[in-house]
Amino acid sequence: MKGIVIKSTGSWYSVLLENEEIWECRILGKFRIQEIKSTNPVAVGDRVEIEVDDAEIKHGMIVKLYERDNYIIRRSINLSKQTQIIASNIDQAFLVITFAKPRTSFGFIDRFLVTSEAYHIPTILVFNKIDIYEPDDLAYLEEVKNMYESIGYPVLLMSALTGEGIVELKNQCKNKTSLFSGHSGVGKSTLVNQIIPGIQLRTTAVSEASSKGVHTTTFAEMHRIPTGGFIIDSPGIRELGIVQLEKEEISHYFPEMRDLLNQCRFNNCSHVNEPGCAIKNAVDENKISLIRYESYLSILANEDNRS
Repeated sequence: MKGIVIKSTGSWYSVLLENEEIWECRILGKFRIQEIKSTNPVAVGDRVEIEVDDAEIKHGMIVKLYERDNYIIRRSINLSKQTQIIASNIDQAFLVITFAKPRTSFGFIDRFLVTSEAYHIPTILVFNKIDIYEPDDLAYLEEVKNMYESIGYPVLLMSALTGEGIVELKNQCKNKTSLFSGHSGVGKSTLVNQIIPGIQLRTTAVSEASSKGVHTTTFAEMHRIPTGGFIIDSPGIRELGIVQLEKEEISHYFPEMRDLLNQCRFNNCSHVNEPGCAIKNAVDENKISLIRYESYLSILANEDNRS
């Protein structure tokens, strides 16, 4: 029987079969895809084949994992050499961002975008909680919006609290498998609750002491949208390490840098301190954002690639 993994709790996986039944399954043997050594060999979104273990209680064994179209991967928090696949077979990702309560750094945003570029996942930036912004904050947010839109990333401004922007978000999700990602506390689950009436995912207020989000989504889970498509609600990410990319490749995943790479004086230019660097010249001429260039330098400089 074939199906899609819609929930992972570490040792058990909920699999939605082609006949719409949901079976609880374990893994038979070890899976390794493209030599990825991850803490979760099977991820939400994976297409799998199962065999019956106990038909009466709908328990099965996952015996085959089909090749993934794409995936979002990160370094494991506690095991820096190991990785975790957040979700697979995604049509698009929504990175939910807040500049306050909690703050999302540009470094985090750009690391996510590099990862999504590398694995060919279209990403939409969702700036949530605009209801708490002062006029000066909104003006700054407009500048940030223009910066990302100018390099090809769609940007949505919204408030899960007031409902502003929700209709556009719903339309973007129709008939697609969408991953919602971002820090804890940015409002991912609240947005999903707005898109899927009656789902009532648990939400928690941001900690006043730390101004950081409190984890409410413990495991990634895929939810069906009544109008068509699925949403994958993922646990909040505190840090995002770039995985499986060589330093020489990083600039290829900054869209604004790609067309300039062959204009550098040296073929192996790292765009850090070499003379005749087209990327540095573009930064000096304000053709490439200094914010984005600093994110690029940060990724290069940090061996652990942690934000």
